[in-house]
Amino acid sequence: MKFSLPVFSCFRRKKVRFVLLAAVSLAAVSLLIYSFLPPSSDPDSFFSRTITSNSTDEQFEAFTKTLFCQEVSGDSISLHFNLKDPESYGILDAPVTFGTFVSSPESSGASLENTLAAFDRFSPKKLSKENQLTWRILDSYLETALSCSKYLLYEEPLSPLTGTQSQLPVLLSEFTFETTEDIDTYLSLLSTMPDYFQSLIDFEQAKSEAGLFMSDDRADAVIQECQDFVSMGEDHYLLSSFEERLDEMGTLSDSERILYTAKSKDLLTTQIFPAYQILIDGLTSLKGSGTSDTGLCSLPDGKECYEAFLKQEIGTDRSVEELEQLAASQIISDMKEMKAALPASGIVSDVVLQESSPESILLELKQKMEPSFPDIPDVSFTVKQVPTSTQEYLSPAFYLIPPIDDSTQNTIYINPRHEMEGLNLFTTLAHEGYPGHLYQTTYFLSQDPDPIRTVLNFGGYVEGWATYTEMMSYYLAPISKEEAVIQQKNASIILGLYALADIGIHEKGWSEEDTLAFFFQYGIGDKDSISEIYQLILGDPANYAKYYFGYLEFLELKKEAMTRWGENFSQKRFHKFVLDIGPAPFDLIREELEKTDA
Repeated sequence: MKFSLPVFSCFRRKKVRFVLLAAVSLAAVSLLIYSFLPPSSDPDSFFSRTITSNSTDEQFEAFTKTLFCQEVSGDSISLHFNLKDPESYGILDAPVTFGTFVSSPESSGASLENTLAAFDRFSPKKLSKENQLTWRILDSYLETALSCSKYLLYEEPLSPLTGTQSQLPVLLSEFTFETTEDIDTYLSLLSTMPDYFQSLIDFEQAKSEAGLFMSDDRADAVIQECQDFVSMGEDHYLLSSFEERLDEMGTLSDSERILYTAKSKDLLTTQIFPAYQILIDGLTSLKGSGTSDTGLCSLPDGKECYEAFLKQEIGTDRSVEELEQLAASQIISDMKEMKAALPASGIVSDVVLQESSPESILLELKQKMEPSFPDIPDVSFTVKQVPTSTQEYLSPAFYLIPPIDDSTQNTIYINPRHEMEGLNLFTTLAHEGYPGHLYQTTYFLSQDPDPIRTVLNFGGYVEGWATYTEMMSYYLAPISKEEAVIQQKNASIILGLYALADIGIHEKGWSEEDTLAFFFQYGIGDKDSISEIYQLILGDPANYAKYYFGYLEFLELKKEAMTRWGENFSQKRFHKFVLDIGPAPFDLIREELEKTDA
């Protein structure tokens, strides 16, 4: 049996998704996990400044609110994309900054230890049920982050196609203007980009000194992206998008518009392009000091680092061996079901949908999912195309989440370069929209969670849910059941092979030849495609594992729910259960499932 390689909506998307979906800090290399910084190295002073109530629940909520406010106000991108009204959270006069890359694992670990010392003052037994759940989730998150903090320099913020050099311009082009203060903040922020990128190069220098710098091939790819960005000149989409956002305000005078536009053009040539030149020059100077194109296990402590990344990215307590067994079992099951459906199916290469626009597909998905998923408040969405100038460097699709205090406006980007249509477009929009990211995000926000939970990154849950619903969407598409089985099982098998290749490359040291041989066993012999996959996995350890094993964890939870609830099981009840908990480690969700009644 041979398998076809689908164009997964998750291709090249880890960092894009991590920032654009989670809208978390660009300032720390490992983003959120290394950036909890209480205002003093003394936990006692932290409490004396923030805790005034005698209620344990109120004290805990004050503590988590302080953590949240420190996190989102650490850089202007995080603040803007997380909160529409920062003042309502007590955030006043936050500095205008992209933040600074941190290159000291010791300081990252110390910050987390300090936060944990303050956090451990709270006994979960004295908290409300809701706060107990937040306590357990935050405890798991901080402990996992602490175990990974020593691997800070193994992170790569400048991965080809998915790094900061690609993400940041998209975020800037989506920086909304509602007041002239927003415009002033945006323009002031642009003037700080050279310093921000210099801190990024300083981080890469630290990686180089530790023997952890990227290979020359990957450096060349990032350099080329930066050169292409600069070569756009005054035809740059940052200028056109800026003018469009000014027009959308509808409140500026002609003179104000002319003044702001001139300032934007000046900053593009005097700050933004020079900032990208800093990346070009810095990476060029570091070439030759990097590693070969091999997995993490070839680096000092690389195997331990990868295992820590797996646990963190997936949110699982399973060992690597257990994950491999879980994947092998699922792949075998998928193969059997796919084989059984083959004789009854008249397969076509693609599906022509009756309604093919992205907007109409999303509305169709929203209507078809209703019997199996709980309701959410009405929200609106906009589908945009990725600018032509960045299509080569961005994902096939991604979702930009709304601020937590205004979840009514949602944006999905489609990249025309990938020519998605038919069934591929249908399932991609399910992943990004309904019942995937857009639905899960707005459902979670409608539950009014503790704000700190909105900035904790549980990629296995978030991407696992989106992949789980993407797989379900094959059975919502206007195709026969047999063809839905074949297409869905093929997609599941291929993603499973990618996840196993992720483990093979980074845990076992597979070469490109080893990876080719692995896929060839399954009838996949396209060397160019496998070579591209190999390079993507090299640059993003645990990414495919996060999608696939997160998906499998949801399948395992569903099996456990079916056994526990018996005849009282329903798809809607199960989905409501996992959605009500929200992003969390899977072992914690299993514990919550064990508390439920049949």
